Order: sequence, then structure tokens, then C-alpha cells
Amino acid sequence: HVQLVEPGGGSVQAGGSLKLSCAISRYTYSLYCMAWFRQAPGQGREGVATIARDQTTLYSDSVQDRFTISRDNAKNTLYLQMNSLKPEDTGMYYCAATENYFCPLRAAWFNLWGQGTQVTVSS
Repeated sequence: HVQLVEPGGGSVQAGGSLKLSCAISRYTYSLYCMAWFRQAPGQGREGVATIARDQTTLYSDSVQDRFTISRDNAKNTLYLQMNSLKPEDTGMYYCAATENYFCPLRAAWFNLWGQGTQVTVSS
């Protein structure tokens, strides 16, 4: 049974920064694609960023140039550095992973999920 645990999250003022981490109870090199998604109250789950095993990254337009996704296979950990945060970045953030070869920003593609961590950005 693979577990994805996301400590961290928290509250910050607009313009601030936060770094999320996701610890995975499995050798992450075997997980081809890893990702971050988020969900605001009353809205669907939105793709934020993905990173493939070869370090290729993909970002949503809304976070491009502000967020950075990274993975450390030696530590079995996924990260999301969030800078220049905006109130519209508020939501529950989830890490996700899959062994499948392909790395789209689509929630249905991922079969492993963390429990989520809350990020709140105040204006």
C-alpha cells in the first residue's frame, strides 16, 4: 500500500511564498509521473504542475513562472515551491503519482493520491 503524505501548507499574505512537500512510501524512481493538483471550495480539481522521471515539467497557465515543481528520487519526495502567491491560489493542494508512461495535467490519469494540505492566501 503506497502512501503519499503532505505536511506543510498554511496561510500567507498575497505576494508571499510557501513550499509544499509530499513524502512517498515507495521508491519514486518507479513512479514515472508526479504532480500537484488543487481544489478550491465548490470547484473541480485543477492541475497545477507535473514532473516526469526525466525532470520534464508542465505547468498550468495560472501558475507558470510563479511555481516550481521538483522531485528528489533519493528522498522519495515531491516538492512545490510557490512564489508571488495570489488569493486565487487558495485551496486544498494534493500530490499525485502514477507509474504510467505519460504526464498530462489530468486528474483521471493518476492513481496514487495524498490526503491534501490547505493553502490559504489572504489579500
